Amino acid sequence: MNFNFKEIFTAFMILFAVIDIIGNIPLVIDLRKKAGHIESGKASFIAGIIMIAFLFLGKSLLTLIGIDVHSFAVAGAFILFFIALEMILGITLYKDEETSTMTASVFPLAFPLIAGPGSLTTLLSLRAEFNLENIIIAVLLNVIVIFIVLKTSKKIEKIIGPNGIQIVRKIFGVILLAIAVKLFAANIKMLF
Repeated sequence: MNFNFKEIFTAFMILFAVIDIIGNIPLVIDLRKKAGHIESGKASFIAGIIMIAFLFLGKSLLTLIGIDVHSFAVAGAFILFFIALEMILGITLYKDEETSTMTASVFPLAFPLIAGPGSLTTLLSLRAEFNLENIIIAVLLNVIVIFIVLKTSKKIEKIIGPNGIQIVRKIFGVILLAIAVKLFAANIKMLF
């Protein structure tokens, strides 16, 4: 076991920024209004299972397709770059708005809002740089934070307010942009 606090913290922060659960509080509140109730535990658990399963099966899937982890990490850096631009500039490049009131806890909350393309790509990108056990701990810590945020989303919205949510979103956007550049630079060397 190669537990490394720095790796765990970095992986946690990267995933936290990509998942952007604080920035998605308005969407969570909107889902609550449409669905009537969101099962915070179920949504968090399913998102965690999806992320950990992809962490283990994603590399095999890529090998089956014939793509190496470094190529995927570079592609992931581009996705992180665009997610960061969305967060910083307040624009929407892609958003799936369809919701089903019966399955709001699973779709679209657990997937694709929490465990979506950005977080899954990020997991494989992280796997190219960090030890597996550190990434798993980072995922589990994020699932705990997601659960707490979902449970207390109404209170958080009242405390932070709409402007506070926007500020937090922009700060994490800048951090994510820097991470995307670092991820790109680290993995592009491996391709040449």
